[in-house]
Amino acid sequence: MSTVHRLRSVLAIRPFRRLWLVTYLCSVGDWLSLLALTGLVSELTDSYQWQSFALSLVVLTQLLPGILFAPLGGVLADKFDRRKVMVLCDIARGGLFISIALVGTTWWLFIANFMVGCCAMLWIPAKESAVPNLLRRPDQVESANQLGLVMTYGISTISGFGLYSLVSGIPGYLNLQGDNAEFNIATIAVVINGLLYFTSAVLVATRLPELSGRVSSPRKKQQDAGSPGFVAMLREGLRFAAHTPLVRGLVIGMIGAFAAAGVVISTAKLYAESLLGGASTFGLLFVAVFVGLAVGMAGAPKLARRLAYNRLFGVTIVLAGVTLVLVAFAPHLWVALLTVALVGACAGVAFLTGLTIVGSQVEDAMRGRTVALIQSLLKIVLFGASAGAPLLVSLINRRQISVFGHPMEVDATRPVLLFGAVIAILLGLVAYRQMDDRREERVLSSLFAALRGRAHTKGMLIAIEGDTREDTSVQARRLAAAMRADGLEVLLAADPELDERRLRNVLSSAELAGVRAQALVAAAVRADVVERQVRPALDAGSLVVMERYVDSPMAHFSAVGSLEHTELEGLVDWATGRLRPDLTVLLDRAPAAEERGFSGVEHHWRVQRLLSEMAAADPDRYVVVDADGDPDAVAERVRSAVLPLLANRKRVGSQVSV
Repeated sequence: MSTVHRLRSVLAIRPFRRLWLVTYLCSVGDWLSLLALTGLVSELTDSYQWQSFALSLVVLTQLLPGILFAPLGGVLADKFDRRKVMVLCDIARGGLFISIALVGTTWWLFIANFMVGCCAMLWIPAKESAVPNLLRRPDQVESANQLGLVMTYGISTISGFGLYSLVSGIPGYLNLQGDNAEFNIATIAVVINGLLYFTSAVLVATRLPELSGRVSSPRKKQQDAGSPGFVAMLREGLRFAAHTPLVRGLVIGMIGAFAAAGVVISTAKLYAESLLGGASTFGLLFVAVFVGLAVGMAGAPKLARRLAYNRLFGVTIVLAGVTLVLVAFAPHLWVALLTVALVGACAGVAFLTGLTIVGSQVEDAMRGRTVALIQSLLKIVLFGASAGAPLLVSLINRRQISVFGHPMEVDATRPVLLFGAVIAILLGLVAYRQMDDRREERVLSSLFAALRGRAHTKGMLIAIEGDTREDTSVQARRLAAAMRADGLEVLLAADPELDERRLRNVLSSAELAGVRAQALVAAAVRADVVERQVRPALDAGSLVVMERYVDSPMAHFSAVGSLEHTELEGLVDWATGRLRPDLTVLLDRAPAAEERGFSGVEHHWRVQRLLSEMAAADPDRYVVVDADGDPDAVAERVRSAVLPLLANRKRVGSQVSV
């Protein structure tokens, strides 16, 4: 239910929804082109040898541009209007496909397909780097990536293959026969492909002006003022990746993941034979991989709530390598299917986490080049691993070894898979060390806690959020008292009077201070409370009740309108160390008629709307309570909503209060 709500909240954003439709059209075109061009090559050549290489040649001519042109696409995405780049690339792709049908020769088909691949490498960084700018909050990047992957590798794949099957059946529907029937069908499919890209260009040009928007940053202003050239921007992108630990770790981890993936793909056929299976076994292995990928991508958001993205990325790559070791030693088909699915699940989590890190933590001015670098590495490493693994298999060949005096034949794919696993493990460890920003916490205990579905603490954090400090203060104290009466150990954190006192001590006059100054001080106060009170209490196994933890301040400052939500998100992550409540109680009430000024009726409704959106985006973590009426009645509603959720918690006798 939570996942559905998160995806709906992203799809409710009109510009993203339109871009999602554009992604569908272009992805259908990509899959359709793979089949249509392969069929056209087979019809244009009489040689059996050329026909047998048709698919490989089509894939190769689309793979090479990624090696050569992806860095250029990143520079274009960061330097020029991304919408215009996408429109021009779509027009070029549509025209090239139409030209393939008009020219009708094999040599032009491969040239045009290569140029289509070049356009794709310019289009992808522009599109991917623009997506975060269409969203309302950084935490929506992960859901947007989920939707994008589902569209690219799920819905559009089925649609593309289905459309090709539909077009291929035209001769049967119309009783058409003749030597040119298959050729004409392949030509029709290519023309349809071109029209899909033309449609995408029209939609992007007329319905998505938001793609031209940029997020202002000092680096972006410096680029605009200096107008650096392509070479300078390319050099800056590489320097950024080399000197930024987060991006450096991301790139290293991606290399390990892609290398392992290339080894698995290139040895899958022979590995299936080593399991004494044939084509059906080969197909089952790929089904297991994709099922694992889907499960991993679906489960990644829940894991990310318990384990920071920066840690989760490297950990899942290491786990993929460890599981790949089990694949190499699998003695039976069912063991192989299970372990291959686990590899796919780890890869799905790592891939989605990596995309989310790029979208949410890499600044807009560098995002295009970062996406392009990853795309380029993907092509290069996959190409190298796919070519190198069969070479290693041929060199190793089948070997006989002796185990406790008994001869045993070892298939050559097994040591090659082990080699790929070692690469993934080593580079995953390096990536983890580069990206981990919480080294004081043990990763294994954090990971086990994440897999169990709880935070890496013995305790539990409950936040009380609402529009007014009076409401949250009263209800936080009463909930803590009710929980203590129920035999639970409770820490009541963040006395609001202490909060105001600290604010006045830092600012000579709080009411004269700017909104940014107030936001900084509020973040500093929460950082102090979290570090000195909340985390120690959680580690000791206490329940912590804290009013106005992060949601209410964020909603208030956002409602004022002078602060960007992304700025507040970054400030909150810094102040709390990304510690999020296990449960948030949202007090929902109408404003009193006498409320004016900063807490006036209009401001109240803005704050309440923002808080309601936060609750709707993650309903599993929120409990919304009607806060209208007498405080005692409200306290009873809060108690009735929260205490049943704690019924299975171990009761303790000691109590802690502040």
